[in-house]
Amino acid sequence: MFVVTNRIPVSSGHEAEFEDRFRHRAHLIDRSPGFIKNLVLRPVQRRFSHQTGQWEDKTEQGYYLVQTYWESEQDFWNWTNSESFRLAHSNRPAAEMFAGPSVLEIHEVILSTEKQ
Repeated sequence: MFVVTNRIPVSSGHEAEFEDRFRHRAHLIDRSPGFIKNLVLRPVQRRFSHQTGQWEDKTEQGYYLVQTYWESEQDFWNWTNSESFRLAHSNRPAAEMFAGPSVLEIHEVILSTEKQ
């Protein structure tokens, strides 16, 4: 299984609009061969400090994580080259919604302890 993570810095004040876009998406990816699931994760403004052993409020920019799970890496690349992908990404939000560029990462799952 492969996990593709898009780390997206959303500008302060645009969080609800960003989340709403995912709640009302077209679900085109859901029908793509090899697609398993999609997770959208909201950043929490806390982090653990290893120096103090305490949880602290975080002040720097957080990232939303948009994760898609695929049976194979090729299934993901096939999705990115599909007409459904172009349609799903055709209604781009205004640039001010983002606090900087997003970062795309691809990982292969080597171990999962997910309950079945």
